[in-house]
Amino acid sequence: MSERIFMKGCEAIAETAVRAGCRFFAGYPITPQNEIPEYFSRRMPEVGGKFVQGESEVASVNMVYGASCAGVRCMTSSSSCGIALKSEGIAWLAASCLPSVVCNVSRGGPGIGSIQPAQQDYNQATKASGNGGFRMLVLAPSTVQEAVDMTYAAFDYADKYRKPVLILVDGFIGAMMEPIDLPPMKTDAELAEIRETKKSWAPIGKKGGPLHIVLGGVGLSKLRLQDLNKQDEELYEKWKATETDVEEYMIDDADYIMTGYGTSARIGKSAVNILRSEGIKYGFIRPRKLFPFPEESFQKLDYSKLRGILGVEMSIPAQYTEDVRSIVAGRVPVRTSLRSGGEIIERADILDAARLLAQEV
Repeated sequence: MSERIFMKGCEAIAETAVRAGCRFFAGYPITPQNEIPEYFSRRMPEVGGKFVQGESEVASVNMVYGASCAGVRCMTSSSSCGIALKSEGIAWLAASCLPSVVCNVSRGGPGIGSIQPAQQDYNQATKASGNGGFRMLVLAPSTVQEAVDMTYAAFDYADKYRKPVLILVDGFIGAMMEPIDLPPMKTDAELAEIRETKKSWAPIGKKGGPLHIVLGGVGLSKLRLQDLNKQDEELYEKWKATETDVEEYMIDDADYIMTGYGTSARIGKSAVNILRSEGIKYGFIRPRKLFPFPEESFQKLDYSKLRGILGVEMSIPAQYTEDVRSIVAGRVPVRTSLRSGGEIIERADILDAARLLAQEV
């Protein structure tokens, strides 16, 4: 049975992680994700888990590396520049095929930037969360309920593929409160069963069994590193077929498409109905996963009838919309409605940009 409760985004993410079986969290304070480690610090002792406030972001992510090696469901979180500091550790998690969950409650940038919400970490999340060209599943909720659902699923994704999984939310979703349905708590028996599946690779105590070495992928097989890179490439291609997740709203008869993710999509989608009432037929494409990118949603559009696309995001310059442009490949004009630096995108601005596109194209 699910449990209905009114909860803040960051705290809902932390509670959901506990219910999904997370029993180790290491992190370091940074706004606007501070409520995540604060919540874990209170909650973990209640379920027999461990919370550590590391001396830095670097220390914290490497503690998660150790916990994952031991077969424990584990997580870390930070905001933007803090995730940048964790990037080497995240790369090690990817290279060593260690399941883990990373949450970025993003803020303005570049650099330290502002502590207010922004979506300026798209490129970092989808293309460069660390060195070596690895990719992660990137989950992008637009509501607190979706943040709950995606956090619960993230631990299963991580274990299924033996890879880190990234949850990308902005500070708006992290700070807002909404009514949510919390998922059930994993039982001790369920967690023991999950851990049992990791005995073939996790160095959790030899006890007369085989020796397991987890070190940057090298210890996983006798393959050379290039061959391991090729295995990852095959996995990423598989994800395109099996893990693409996108919402398509009123696109069948649309003359124009609006697109965005997270908070921007939430606000932009509300503009579609207003535009429709004015006789301007917009539809909306919203990726729930940013990687793999929903290429098919854009490829299947009827470009003989479609007149234009409007990207909405809280990033200047645009990042997500550049990926849209690369897929559209000049078949129709692609315009933008943008905010950045902690300024929440406003529906009035989106409506103005959408009407202007309709007038000009």
